[in-house]
Amino acid sequence: MKRVLFLFTCLAGVFSMGFSPALANDRYIERPPVRVSPDLAAPWLLQLGHAPDSARRAAPEQRRAYRTQPAPRATKQAPQRQRAVQTQPARVQQASAPRMVQKRAVRPQINPIYLPQVVAYDGKHKPGTVIIDTRDNFLFLVEKNGKARRYGVGTGKPGFEWAGTHKVSAKREWPDWRPPAEMIAREKAKGRHLPTFVAGGIENPLGARALYLGSTLYRIHGTNQPWTIGAAVSSGCIRMRNEDVVNLYERVPVGATVVVM
Repeated sequence: MKRVLFLFTCLAGVFSMGFSPALANDRYIERPPVRVSPDLAAPWLLQLGHAPDSARRAAPEQRRAYRTQPAPRATKQAPQRQRAVQTQPARVQQASAPRMVQKRAVRPQINPIYLPQVVAYDGKHKPGTVIIDTRDNFLFLVEKNGKARRYGVGTGKPGFEWAGTHKVSAKREWPDWRPPAEMIAREKAKGRHLPTFVAGGIENPLGARALYLGSTLYRIHGTNQPWTIGAAVSSGCIRMRNEDVVNLYERVPVGATVVVM
């Protein structure tokens, strides 16, 4: 009895929603067959083993396409990300680290007082005379009209001072250097071995020019150590900057008087 009442209730609901016999008969109408493209159906039909010929021909290409595009593996990417994380701080540290500047030995500069300049002169020596003041490390070339051209020089170190008056006996451009035997022996005792001969040139201790004083071993010469000008550093010779000794060389002839005091 309950089942009859349930069916009756369902039929009443269907007719209340407007169900008609025409709609009920539509399901019996023959509909056109559904056609699926082989390109779309092939992968699924291959799994069922009933793919059409066109799908079977396309299947190898599709398989190759699937094989040439494998899914990325997480295990291969993980080390790359790890390395990127590890190298990033290194790049930041390298960029932020201060640049190391190689320190160079800084030699003292010459005092400007020892650069060439014209000064007043009221002494007794006539123009053309060279006067060397070993106390204040100056060389004066006496000129006319109460003037003198003054240069800074390096003079004999303690124990090698000397004084006297001589003539310029010879002049040489880029002179050779032959250290005297006494100097070689003296330096050898200090553990320094001097050569017996050095050809003229930029490395030669006598520099660009030399003016020889009488028959002595002393000279007025240039130097490749200009920072020593203004000090008592030599073994008795009078040293000048190369620029200054070239200038003096052009102004002082052979036979000029040189007074060392």
